[in-house]
Amino acid sequence: MTYDFTSIMDRHGQDAVAVDGLGTGGGAPERPREGFDCIPMWVADMNFPVLPAITDAVAHRLQQPHFGYFEPRQEYFDRIISWQRDRNGVTGLTPECIGYENGVLGGLVSTLEAFTAPGDSVLVHSPTYIGFTKSIENIGRRIELSPLVLDDGGCWRMDYADMERRLADGRIHAAVLCSPHNPCGRVWERWELERALDLYRKYDVVVISDEIWSDIVLPGHTHIPTQSISADARRRTVALYAPSKTFNLAGLVGSYHIIYDDYLRDRVVSQSSKSHYNAMNVLSMHALIGAYSEEGRAWVDELRQVIDGNVTWACDLVDAHFPGISVVRPQGTYMLFLDCEEWCSAHGRDVGELLRRGWDVGVGWQDGRPFHGPHHIRMNLALPLSRVQDAFQRLQRHVFTD
Repeated sequence: MTYDFTSIMDRHGQDAVAVDGLGTGGGAPERPREGFDCIPMWVADMNFPVLPAITDAVAHRLQQPHFGYFEPRQEYFDRIISWQRDRNGVTGLTPECIGYENGVLGGLVSTLEAFTAPGDSVLVHSPTYIGFTKSIENIGRRIELSPLVLDDGGCWRMDYADMERRLADGRIHAAVLCSPHNPCGRVWERWELERALDLYRKYDVVVISDEIWSDIVLPGHTHIPTQSISADARRRTVALYAPSKTFNLAGLVGSYHIIYDDYLRDRVVSQSSKSHYNAMNVLSMHALIGAYSEEGRAWVDELRQVIDGNVTWACDLVDAHFPGISVVRPQGTYMLFLDCEEWCSAHGRDVGELLRRGWDVGVGWQDGRPFHGPHHIRMNLALPLSRVQDAFQRLQRHVFTD
């Protein structure tokens, strides 16, 4: 490996919610008991040193002693266009189709505000990302959940008959598509997206495609941009991206949308501009320029190997030594979604108690119930392998016991 994916960083006192947010209530884990340090596996950020090209780009800009009003550099758009071309096979992308968003969820809200009214329903697959749930409900829309189902091979699939019934019965004209899917880790195949987009075309649905995880796709799988499915998909889809998940830049804030259709783009941009706060930060612009570089391409390729190794190690251990716990191996993202129903039933415990037992010994995992996983726990594997191994050994020794 050229880059550092093995050092254990001490993030305490360094503005990291993953470690400093413990014991603060809400969805945060409790602090571990004495004798155990915390292994942060609940917040979906990474515990690896950031790509050097990013810090170099930001440091270079900091040498200029002015931070006044600015316009995005042409280089910013060029880097996005070349990244999407080289990583996702996107052609025909122009700067006019790219727009800044303070965050993917901000883009989601702006699109829903532009094309739905309070009380309208939005189709979302479940399990689902908790951020979708909170954002949709906060603006007064209703969530219509279409459950993903496990096929005979243990692969999460969309239930197209269920989707169509809900779209028709609810007269739904907006849907969220998470691709790759969080928390299930599915990387959708082209035929799956084609069937979904056929339904969205039939019922005239505006599609919000969250593709923030598109760079973290494990070997053997390929991310298919939703807008590449057809001319109609290109016309009705708002695609949302960010370097934050790929390069651990959430603290800098900076996402972007890709919208090809003029009418769709005008409505979304108009809505997102109303607060006058949806504006790019000059340092986040330079961070993206550093990230979407040749060095960034090499770093992501190594990252994917590391995540794949962590996923393989963890899933093999669960399959062999954690009876009653099942996990579908993710094809993308760095999250595991453990199904603990059988273990809880056999031991007379619920997920809440199981979570507390893990937190007690420093395994900072996350309650899966707000993600609509009734007996599930979500775990972040974007840590050095030694820390992943330490966490699962603690679980084996102290938590999944009689």
